[in-house]
Amino acid sequence: MPKQFVDPKSIVRTIWGRGDTILLLFAGASAEFALNKSVDWLYFTGRLPADPLGRLFSTVAYARRIVFADEEKAFAAIDSITAIHKGVEAKRGATIPASAYLDVLFLLVGYSISAFELVERKLQPAEKAEVFAVFSRVGQRMGLTGLPESYPHFEALREQHLRDNLECGPFARDLYRRYRQHLGKFRYQLLLQAQVLLVPSHVRRLLGLPAFPFLYPVVQLYKLSCFLHLDKGIKTLLLPARYREQVFQLDAAGAHPH
Repeated sequence: MPKQFVDPKSIVRTIWGRGDTILLLFAGASAEFALNKSVDWLYFTGRLPADPLGRLFSTVAYARRIVFADEEKAFAAIDSITAIHKGVEAKRGATIPASAYLDVLFLLVGYSISAFELVERKLQPAEKAEVFAVFSRVGQRMGLTGLPESYPHFEALREQHLRDNLECGPFARDLYRRYRQHLGKFRYQLLLQAQVLLVPSHVRRLLGLPAFPFLYPVVQLYKLSCFLHLDKGIKTLLLPARYREQVFQLDAAGAHPH
């Protein structure tokens, strides 16, 4: 059997094997994607403003495929990501800031942990370190410099990156308008409430999100619905039709990841 990129018994596969965890990870990532000072690179291709939710779903789904791939296929997928970015740089005649790559890796680590802890349980320090180690390997394969050496080092660097690399500028405001347009008023408010529960305090302040998460009781009800196997019906109500099938596919794949 080919060597797996992530150990089949790893907490990382548990985290990335559930559609609801991925959905929450997506909600948190959508905040930091919008605020990142390098978001203009995603506007350059035109894909993000045209379909911001679909673009984010595809990014998260791509990361998920790497988590469940064997090592050879994972390396090939990571190499293709690097090649795509090099192609965009060539078209624009500029270089994507090194910090922008780290920012994306950092948010994948951060929201993998916060999303799982919101719907499941607190992770042990060794489990958090395991999440960090997996995405650090992705960064190493991409040839990134400045990667943290350990999970505590990651925590310190993430705080610094949040302070230095995020701003609520015109791109962020435009993306949030597009989120609302694509989701509708009710689902957009649910997205904001999920972000209140997930994002670091600095991100919450930049976005002007309320400090009190009205959605927390809903999360508890959702946990009960999962126990009673009613969660698919709830997701049908909460998700726009065009994105439901993608999330249901994540659930199905999570039952038999490959």
